[in-house]
Amino acid sequence: MDIAELFSGIPFCEHLGIEVTKAEDGVAVARLPMEEHVSSNPSRRIAHGGATFALADTAGGAAVVSLTHAPAPTVDMRIDYLEPATGDLEARAEVVRKGGTSAVVEVTVVEDATREEVARVRGVYKLGVDQGSEHDWKNGG
Repeated sequence: MDIAELFSGIPFCEHLGIEVTKAEDGVAVARLPMEEHVSSNPSRRIAHGGATFALADTAGGAAVVSLTHAPAPTVDMRIDYLEPATGDLEARAEVVRKGGTSAVVEVTVVEDATREEVARVRGVYKLGVDQGSEHDWKNGG
């Protein structure tokens, strides 16, 4: 299993409908379809801020893991919501700094159809986490 499949298979991502379409060389792309269950408004579809945040965090984590092939939990994340999102979303994450104990990722979230930027995100992920889990992180599975 590759890293994109690994992240797309996270139960929370499956629940929301987040799909990681690319995760390699410190860059990841993830998508979130705008559906009723991710909306914050019962009368029209507007992405809940938490769904947008989860999309950005998933893309950021996948970008880091594409470099380290090891777990990288989120330490801190800051998001600026720029516009209400009413359509399918796409997040593009890029590792901008990888140190000895942490990595910094910048994420841009856009509406897929219009390419309008709806959020800017900066996340920090912890490196060097014990790999003792059921996943074979070295081989992406």
